[in-house]
Amino acid sequence: MILQRVAYNKERTFGVLKENKVPFCLTLELPWKDNKPYISCIPSGEYICKRFTRPSGVFTWEITKVPGRTLILFHIANLVRDLQGCVGTGEEFGILKNEPAILSSGRAFAEFMRLTKDYEEFPLTIIGEPCTT
Repeated sequence: MILQRVAYNKERTFGVLKENKVPFCLTLELPWKDNKPYISCIPSGEYICKRFTRPSGVFTWEITKVPGRTLILFHIANLVRDLQGCVGTGEEFGILKNEPAILSSGRAFAEFMRLTKDYEEFPLTIIGEPCTT
């Protein structure tokens, strides 16, 4: 799977998630802040996503092998304020509460979970540099 970052600034990072080179959802991440936990997106690179069950019993995916970071999850998130270092999924770019956002996050997350339902883990390549200024 590939997460290609397509737009970024000091507030947020947008991307496109692809399976077999075919885009199937959009992503939202925090801006680049030197990979600091809870406030930064993660560096571009190669990772392994593993099944993760939240304390609530809800299943998702954790991006593992990120230097100095843990619990980086894929989840529903429309706005950057919904994130603490994780990756939100969406179906379209738009404006929500007067902020750039990804919309239909719940539907996109459900599609992501359907697409990965038979996996125990999968490789994730993140390409495109986040904003560093």
